[in-house]
Amino acid sequence: MNFQKEIQINPATQTAKKGLPAALWALTISAFGIGTTEFVIVGLLPTVASDLGITIPSAGLLVSLYAIGVAIGAPILTALTGKVPRKMLLVSIMMLFVIGNGLASIAPSFITLVLARILTGLAHGVYFSIGSTIAASLVSEEKRATAISIMFAGLTLAIVTGVPLGTFIGQHFGWRATFIGVSILGIIGLIASLLLVPNNLKNGKTTSLKSQFKVLGNRRLIFAFLMTAMGYGGTFVVFTYLSPILQKITGFQESTVTFILLIYGIAIALGNLIGGKVANKNPLKALLWMFAAQGLVLLAFYFTVSSPVLSIITLFLLGALSFASVPGLQLLVVQIAEKEVSGTEDVASGINIAAFNIGIAIGSYAGGMIVTSSLGLASTPWIGALFLLVTVLITVYSIRLSKKN
Repeated sequence: MNFQKEIQINPATQTAKKGLPAALWALTISAFGIGTTEFVIVGLLPTVASDLGITIPSAGLLVSLYAIGVAIGAPILTALTGKVPRKMLLVSIMMLFVIGNGLASIAPSFITLVLARILTGLAHGVYFSIGSTIAASLVSEEKRATAISIMFAGLTLAIVTGVPLGTFIGQHFGWRATFIGVSILGIIGLIASLLLVPNNLKNGKTTSLKSQFKVLGNRRLIFAFLMTAMGYGGTFVVFTYLSPILQKITGFQESTVTFILLIYGIAIALGNLIGGKVANKNPLKALLWMFAAQGLVLLAFYFTVSSPVLSIITLFLLGALSFASVPGLQLLVVQIAEKEVSGTEDVASGINIAAFNIGIAIGSYAGGMIVTSSLGLASTPWIGALFLLVTVLITVYSIRLSKKN
């Protein structure tokens, strides 16, 4: 993302020039808690469905509706809260996050749990829209990229350790215990933010809803957002139902799924790192090959899912490819915005965050429809591959558009 236009130098940076400030760790802890609550539900779907007496596809709505909350929170609520002092907004977001997860832990019904997930999704969307700019404002110019990467390390760490640990807790002590644990993480992040984040942070440049419509009027950006949504839609057709797939089709025990989620998380972390390096020079070209490879691996998973060994190998490759495109997609959106809609780079990045989560919502909902249809759970991988085929076609068209400009 391009943060130069949004961030103003403030006294906090003066104290940070000699090293990275402790406030960064407050942001990282919060990011870890938020990342954990988003993805941990994937490992808990069978447990939640059984406890609440609902079907697994219905439980899958806990993924898609959370993503819709993020999609609303990222561009719209961030715009509406642009004038709120940064620290006050950050603390308020974490309070909302704690309340949402606390409500989830005591939810008496599925509807209450859905509302709690939407609430935490709204907090998630605003947090990651402002968290990066706050992190960058805490340090001197040459350390901004490092500061941002440290904050996002919390999200990556959540996928690698938070999700398998939360799944383990949920399987052994009940899914409500997982949400209690995430609420505690939120409280720690909240206290750390109160104590460590400076009070004198400058407000970012207010993002108007009008400027968001300006971004949505650009054809190249629209296709970039479609690439993001369809690519992640294909991933979450399968990822949302990964736990029941591994238990019912591959034949793994519930306890083994926790270990597999750990392997998957490690693959995601590696893929994200490699994907960023590959996409530096020519993100569109790199994305084309990433999406094509991801589609092929999804198709391969349809054939390897019945084999314990081959399914784990396929899932490792799938994890690496599924999130390898994140840096390239964000870079592509910023590059297009800089060239064609100058001054809207941060708006475009925020909308792209929304596009990620719209894709998650579409993919998880489509997966639920497939599971309840005659196609069944086993068909989710090849349906996901079809999403990636469409993504590849969109990418090819985007490359043609880029050559015309």
